Amino acid sequence: MTIRIAIIGFGKIARDQHWPSIVENSAFELTAIAGGRAQGPENVERAADHATLLSRFGNKLDAVAICTPPGPRQAIALDCLEAGLDVLLEKPPAATLGALDVLTAVAQANKRTLYAGWHSQHAAAVEPARAALAGKSIRTLTIEWREDVRRWHPGQDWVLGSDGFGVLDAGVNALSIASCVLPTPLLIDQARLLTPANRQSPITAELTFAHPNGTAIFDWHAIETDRWMITIETDDGHVVEICDGGLALSIDGRDQDLEARNEYQAMYARFAELIAARESEVDATPLRLVADAFLVATREQVPAFNWV
Repeated sequence: MTIRIAIIGFGKIARDQHWPSIVENSAFELTAIAGGRAQGPENVERAADHATLLSRFGNKLDAVAICTPPGPRQAIALDCLEAGLDVLLEKPPAATLGALDVLTAVAQANKRTLYAGWHSQHAAAVEPARAALAGKSIRTLTIEWREDVRRWHPGQDWVLGSDGFGVLDAGVNALSIASCVLPTPLLIDQARLLTPANRQSPITAELTFAHPNGTAIFDWHAIETDRWMITIETDDGHVVEICDGGLALSIDGRDQDLEARNEYQAMYARFAELIAARESEVDATPLRLVADAFLVATREQVPAFNWV
């Protein structure tokens, strides 16, 4: 049976990734979209917000993908779950761990599928890297995640606001990969957050890990070429490098042949599997790592950031 799905929060990521991934998957039919400013498909119904969507089209839907900023996501997801819909959450799945716990409990009570869609965990390098590290003792972990916020979040004030995670909105992708491939849990020891004078969330974050030993730098300042790199060294001398955000993998200096894979298409394939099995999949670990970073962080103010 075709899964009739709506996208709530039709912005840049919904337009660029969710919409084409749904179109490519025969298990789904995009029935409606709600909210957001991006131009959507002409033959799909549009509602101003999720409440209007549910009142007008709720009986024509089976599932929703929620692509709003994390702040309003809990209330929207609760309404959708209680309306009997299965829910996919764009990353980060909620603004707080408590909100994610509530959503998980409500999904279980209503016998609905809830899927925290960490798209980077579906990158081509992730499973081969996890296999290469299985059973290994890890000596060091180094993460370098640099990109230009003006390119990836053009004019999106919320990412540096009180309900955004700042640079950790991008950094959580690296943490989702690292927590997935490492054979033991990742533990944050210290953090340093640099926040523009006119913003409320950091534009740069530096982390120190207690286990395994390691560091991470996340930076959103202008850069000519994005750099998304995770380097893991094992006690027996092997080096695993996850490059280009998970698109490439090197082991001991040798580039690995990887199966071509679209992260969002793989994520929707998994969502369809979960719906068919009437199961949920909610990995809270990446969100917990971000929360831990904010809890232990020292904070510094840096010059104001403006989009132009």
